[in-house]
Amino acid sequence: MNTESPRDTTALTREELVRYSRHILLPQVGEDGQRALKNSRVLLVGAGGLGSPVALYLAAAGVGTIGLVDFDSVDLSNLQRQVLHGSAAIGSSKIDSARDRLRDINPNVRVEAYETRLTSANALEIARGYGVIVDGTDNFATRYLVNDTSVLLEIPNVYGSVYRFEGQASVFGAPGGPCYRCLFREPPPPELVPSCAEGGVLGVVPGLIGTIQAAETIKLLLGLGETLVGRLLTIDAMTMAFRTIEIRRDPECPACGTREITELIDYDEFCGGAAHDTSQARVTEIQPARLAERLAQGERLEIIDVREPYEWQIGHIPGARLVPLDSIGAEIPRLDKSREIILYCKVGARSMYAAQQLAAAGVAEVRNLAGGIVRWIDEVDPTMTRY
Repeated sequence: MNTESPRDTTALTREELVRYSRHILLPQVGEDGQRALKNSRVLLVGAGGLGSPVALYLAAAGVGTIGLVDFDSVDLSNLQRQVLHGSAAIGSSKIDSARDRLRDINPNVRVEAYETRLTSANALEIARGYGVIVDGTDNFATRYLVNDTSVLLEIPNVYGSVYRFEGQASVFGAPGGPCYRCLFREPPPPELVPSCAEGGVLGVVPGLIGTIQAAETIKLLLGLGETLVGRLLTIDAMTMAFRTIEIRRDPECPACGTREITELIDYDEFCGGAAHDTSQARVTEIQPARLAERLAQGERLEIIDVREPYEWQIGHIPGARLVPLDSIGAEIPRLDKSREIILYCKVGARSMYAAQQLAAAGVAEVRNLAGGIVRWIDEVDPTMTRY
């Protein structure tokens, strides 16, 4: 399948002939294929762990236009896996860091930067005109958004995801093939699927998956070989086992089957968990600024940090005590139920799960700190160390 932009007959420059000579030597690519790459447009959503190898290899391969969507800045904790960025870029936007790096790799490549969060309001406008979308995101809401954008615009979506020592890759939204919703009709409850920020990831795993995504993208652009359309590739880095699972297009899929989805929806609400967990309504959230205000007023609050001990050592909220998530059940009988209990973790997912356990056990006054300690740092105490 060939999804590149219309080819032109402009000859490759002498410099490009040298730069891409190893491609051009391949009979399956040649000068025509290299010109096709030069005239291609690829949209990459996310310039992080997955987006890094994708961007690096697509730029090196000579993909003419790479669109980058990212709204985040470079953090020290990114550098263990986000090889697009370096120590000198800490604190700067990922878009600026990525643009500089890609220009250094290949000044012939045009980078179209979108320093914004991809949302239902802008996704169709941003993605329209690209030949392939590469999903380098790390959350379910954006994955469903990318998928539905792909289906509505009829643009293939090169998917990847990682968690701890494992990864997955596929191609969704291609003509005749399944989409992401064919595989995952409904998102799982958010507390059951922690992000990399919550659960961790071996740094090389995004490199493995992102490189596969780059290879699939180039194959799509050139119409080469067998892509991962209709197949899910899974990798377990602990055993170095690569497996493929056949995925069939679901005729009842609301996106690519029945075509019930005719416009983009509120994906944060769709993936927020309210429809999945009846106990979540019993747990309310408290904003970091409000918690800081109440602490300053001297209120008696039970603040529990459910992170791991090493995270506690990096920094914690004054007055809190550490009860790791796997110990929260045993701690319930010892809690002072006469006090309001506020739980927090790094970004709020683990602590919400713990808060729901407390609510289910009959603890009446329990709240979850919205956004976890990351948001506390952003809004209350920026002197604390981010990780």
